[in-house]
Amino acid sequence: MGEKACPFRVNEYKENQNIACVSLRPVQTTVLGKTAKVYLVPFSLSNYKPDKLKRPKSLLDKNSNNEVACKKCKKAEIKKTCRRILTPKMEATSSKAESTLQKSSLDVHAESNKWQYKNTSDTVILSADTESSQDGDSDEGTTPGMDDFSGLSPYEKKRLKNISENANFFASLQLSESAARLREMIKKRQPPESKRKKPKKKENGTGCRRSMRLLKVDPSGVSLPATPTQPILVADENPLLPPGPLEMTSENRDDNSELFKGFLQTWAEVSKTRSKNTEKELSSIKNYKANLNGMIISEDTVYKVTKGPIFSVALHPSEIRTLVAAGARSGQVGLWDLTHQPKEDGVYSFQPHSQPVSCLYFSPANPAHLLSLSYDGTLRCGDFSRAVFEEVYRDEGSSFSSFDFLAEDASTLIVGHWDGSMSLVDRRTPGTSCEKLINSSLSKIRTVHVHPVHRQYFITAGLRDIHIYDARCLKPNRSQPLISLTEHTKSIASAYFSPLTGNRVVTTCADCKLRIFDSSCISSKIPLLTTIRHNTITGRWLTRFQAVWDPKQEDCIIVGSMAHPRRVEIFHERGKWVHSFLGGECLASVCSINAMHPTRYILAGGNSSGRIHVFMN
Repeated sequence: MGEKACPFRVNEYKENQNIACVSLRPVQTTVLGKTAKVYLVPFSLSNYKPDKLKRPKSLLDKNSNNEVACKKCKKAEIKKTCRRILTPKMEATSSKAESTLQKSSLDVHAESNKWQYKNTSDTVILSADTESSQDGDSDEGTTPGMDDFSGLSPYEKKRLKNISENANFFASLQLSESAARLREMIKKRQPPESKRKKPKKKENGTGCRRSMRLLKVDPSGVSLPATPTQPILVADENPLLPPGPLEMTSENRDDNSELFKGFLQTWAEVSKTRSKNTEKELSSIKNYKANLNGMIISEDTVYKVTKGPIFSVALHPSEIRTLVAAGARSGQVGLWDLTHQPKEDGVYSFQPHSQPVSCLYFSPANPAHLLSLSYDGTLRCGDFSRAVFEEVYRDEGSSFSSFDFLAEDASTLIVGHWDGSMSLVDRRTPGTSCEKLINSSLSKIRTVHVHPVHRQYFITAGLRDIHIYDARCLKPNRSQPLISLTEHTKSIASAYFSPLTGNRVVTTCADCKLRIFDSSCISSKIPLLTTIRHNTITGRWLTRFQAVWDPKQEDCIIVGSMAHPRRVEIFHERGKWVHSFLGGECLASVCSINAMHPTRYILAGGNSSGRIHVFMN
């Protein structure tokens, strides 16, 4: 490398000054810990000639000696300084060492800048040449110039710069200090390990005293015989009522009052009067709609009759009074005379069963008899003339679901069980047992309904299938049905023949469909006529919908609805909508179970809160 100009150069001034004599004034200064002499020589620029101004030989010798000594001294000092700075840093990290080297070079440059000063009359002449020392160091393979990294390629300079910046950045994060603090915190949190000293067992010491009764030994040490454990009796939430007849004891009023006696007498007298017109004619749809439009509901025709949800509803066939019966989940049977005012005095509730009453019918032979069937395995007949609930059929080992009259005089009954079996009951036979118990192929029976014309046929609704049986061919063993309907894809709620001719069958299924079949010819197969889309998903807390026929108009069906506002809907057998009973504020809940009067335009619906809603002209 070529020799560069020394940074400590003589200041030149363009001032005319007359200098009489030249005198040398020595000044001492310190460079990198070494003392150097500086001679100040005043001179004039106007009289300056290069050959004229010469230093004495002694001074030249002295300066040359000092220059050599200064070079060696500075070279040694730079090496020592770099070695002192770089050695401990290189042991820790190379990147930090290079940044420290750059910092030390900058410090040297800053220190050298302090040596420069300006004087109009004096010129600084330094005997030490720092540039030559730098060149000498670079030739010998030591650290390059500390000011501008002379002798390095641009890549190396950029690399050293990046290393320095990264080192400064990581130094500013103080990661090592944070790590040290975390280590101290972890050490402080760790509890000292202390092993619990186990107590030494005393070989000759006495043990703990134990109860001989708990050890089941007698004082002599002989073990006692095991005592048999007595079973814990759990109280039944719905205990069965005692067998035999039960008196009509009102749950909501005084039994000895004259009002209650008059209530029973009214029911008995009304049942004696029968309609003279026994002919049932099917009216046109136009007249039927007109009569339906005249049916309204009011606050006087809505009242809570039972406790809990209503599972069954029946309307008395009286032409004079409007009498409604309702069976509840609590086992109650509620009676309501709507012609009695105030309406609170016309409502009486009884407890003939201990579990839900799923089926209610007034006897076709004697309307003073109200037959009720319950899950508790009992079938009772409420006789209003004697104010008693007689027991017709009892089977404590089974649970009943539905029943119907096989004979028109209501002497024989067919009873369906929840386990899929069926019972034939003859009321003329003494006792409360059945005549015949039949096992069917169904796993569960929900409803049983008898054909209105050919009463030997009856239909049962199972879990997924519907069967039609002939009562004359029933055997105690598993009886085969005459017809099986397998079109349903989900659980079936009910199946009923049409009330006048029995030529149609309506079914209610959980797949949100009402199906109507043609049963005019009971053969090996019954064709499907109509499918009506209807929401039948009632959920857990509502009674399941059961579509029933209107006894006056056997081509129309009545079913509850989940739509808002709440309503009860009527459909034609062809699938057309006929009418919707809307009650506004009087009908604020879902009426799952509905029944129509056999001769009058009166509709009664029961909801999940025990209320009866009545639409009437």
